[in-house]
Amino acid sequence: MEKTDLTTEHSDLWQLGQRGSIVLDTPLVMGILNATPDSFHDGRSDFDDTTRLVESGLAMVRQGAQIIDVGGESTRPGADRIDPAEQCRRTTELIRQLSARSSCLISIDTTHASVAEAALEAGAAIVNDVSAGTEDPALLALVAERGCGLILMHRRVPPVQDVYSDEYSTDPDFGAHGVVSSVGATLTGHLAAAREVGVAAQQILLDPGLGFGKSVRQNLELIRGIPELQTALGRPLLIGASRKSFIGSILGDRPPSDRLFGSLAVAVLAAESGAAVIRTHDVGPTIDSLQVAEAIRRLSPASGGTIT
Repeated sequence: MEKTDLTTEHSDLWQLGQRGSIVLDTPLVMGILNATPDSFHDGRSDFDDTTRLVESGLAMVRQGAQIIDVGGESTRPGADRIDPAEQCRRTTELIRQLSARSSCLISIDTTHASVAEAALEAGAAIVNDVSAGTEDPALLALVAERGCGLILMHRRVPPVQDVYSDEYSTDPDFGAHGVVSSVGATLTGHLAAAREVGVAAQQILLDPGLGFGKSVRQNLELIRGIPELQTALGRPLLIGASRKSFIGSILGDRPPSDRLFGSLAVAVLAAESGAAVIRTHDVGPTIDSLQVAEAIRRLSPASGGTIT
């Protein structure tokens, strides 16, 4: 994979509009807050209870989350689409209350410009678009105008057309070029499209889309290929593996409720490989795992002595 020509002098800087910019010199943890009844792991009967959702978000902040990712539409394979008006109803007041009670960064997980605009007005600083701007081109124009953060993800088809990732056979393009190169090429195109409408490179993070239309092996190859992807793309990566089906497959077809430890393994490996943001359902355990791994990495070699 050739290195993109879209790199900037400060490739680890993330511009977030009115929230300023942050240097991504240590991995950030993004907590998932779904205002949905049908998400694959944390779909909830109280998805309409804004007060309880706000408390769930604040609990993640207390555990150390630097970003809360709010979504009003499930992106699990086979999920039904939710119209923008209903997404706004589910998320806008939630974001407004979270923003009023915490200085934590908030992202809106949507593919619709109208939902993103309402979220930004309510206090969000980041738009997380799993379609990478392909479903609603107005979303990219909105991000360019607002100067907020943007996350662009790789996928092949919308979730409603998807099936569980461990049921996918090898894509012909992936087979010919390798999944890391193919995903990198697609993300390079998405990055270029965003730049063409005025989004600055430093506003953008990229997500290889683990679990979206990829086999178990392809997901593992992408995790192993994080350094190659990040170097080629010239922008930091977000990795979202939390409790996904490829982890369950590796562990003997375990359900989402039994995939925590496998998810933590991916989080640590991704962070060690240079991922800038780890997206997770389990903020506390993820932060603990990353802190211990970082302490080991930073340990200065002992002078003399032996290990017993």
